[in-house]
Amino acid sequence: MAVPNIKRIDVTEFDHILGQNTVDLVCESLGGSVIACSDEFFAAAKNLINAKPPIRKEGHFVETGAWYDGWETRRHNPKPSDWVVIKLGVPSGHVLGCEIDTAFFSGNHAPEVSVEGTFVAEGNTVTAQTEWIPILPRIACGPSQRHIFQLLTPPSESFTHVRLQQYPDGGIARFRLYGTVIPVFPVDLEARIDLAHMYSGGLAVQCSDQHFGRRDNLLLPGRGVDMGDGWETARSRVPGHTDWVIVKLGAEGYIDDILVDTNHFKGNYPKEVYLEATNTSEQVPSASCVWNLILPAHKLGPHMEHTFAQLQNNNIPYTHVRMTIVPDGGVKRLRVYGRRVIR
Repeated sequence: MAVPNIKRIDVTEFDHILGQNTVDLVCESLGGSVIACSDEFFAAAKNLINAKPPIRKEGHFVETGAWYDGWETRRHNPKPSDWVVIKLGVPSGHVLGCEIDTAFFSGNHAPEVSVEGTFVAEGNTVTAQTEWIPILPRIACGPSQRHIFQLLTPPSESFTHVRLQQYPDGGIARFRLYGTVIPVFPVDLEARIDLAHMYSGGLAVQCSDQHFGRRDNLLLPGRGVDMGDGWETARSRVPGHTDWVIVKLGAEGYIDDILVDTNHFKGNYPKEVYLEATNTSEQVPSASCVWNLILPAHKLGPHMEHTFAQLQNNNIPYTHVRMTIVPDGGVKRLRVYGRRVIR
C-alpha cells in the first residue's frame, strides 16, 4: 500500500525535483550536529551527516567488528527502534524531502525508518517531553541503496531538530534532510550581509558542470578543508569554453562587493572569472532574463581570496548572480556582500 504524503524519486530525478530548490539542512559542513542517540555500538551516528559519499573498506575490521561508514547499532534491540537526534546546521528550516542511504549495509541495514521534527527555542534543549511532528512516515528501507523521498505536502512548521528512527535496529550510511533555510536577518536594512550564503537562504540553483565538486559547496560557511568541498568542473579541451554557476540570493538586495576564494585550488584554479546579475521572480532564471555585467573578467590566482569592490551596474537590486569561470577549474567559496531590499 502506498504511503501518503510522500513520493519516492529516482536518483536521476533528484537535481530537477529537489536539487535546485533545497539544501541539506543537517549536513555537518553547514553546521549540523548529532546531539543524542540510542546506540552506536558498531559505527558512530555522526557519520550520518558527513557531506562526503559513503565508502567501503572491505575486509577491514575494528574492535567491534567490520568497519562501516555510517551509523550502526547492535543486534536484538529490545525496544521498538533505535534513534538519533540531529540539530540542524541553520537557525531553522522547512523540510521538502529527505534521503536515507544504506550504501554497503546489506544484511545489517535498517529494515524500516521514520523521520520527525521539532522546534526548540534558542537556549532550550530537546527533552523526553519534546513533542515530535511526523515528516517521513514509517517506511520500508532496502539494502545498499539511496532512498530519496519528496514530501508532496510538506509540514507547514519549521524545525530546529529532527529525529531519525530505524526499526528495530541496523545500519544507515547517510541521512540527508532537504529543505529551505529560514534566515534570521538584521533589522537594519543597511547592514552588510552575505546575500548568497546558505545561512541567508542562498541557493546554487544551476551550473554547467560539477564533475569533481558540487555547486552547493560555494555557499557553505568557512573556507573548507580540501578541494573536495568546493565547486570544481571537468577539464575542457574546446577553445572558448567556459563554465558557470547561478546562485539565487537569500534576499533581493544591492550588491556592494564580491569575494571569490580559490582556497586549496593550487594547480586547477580558473584563469579568469566574471559575474553578472539579474532580477527575477523565477527560481531558475529563464532564457529571457536580462543579465547585467557587475564584475568584468579578472584574473584569478591559486589558493587565495580575491576581493572585488569596484563593481558595475550595482545601483539596482538583484535576486540572482551568475559566476562564469574561464575556461574551467575549481572555486572554493563565493561571497556576495550587500544590503537587503524589502518591497
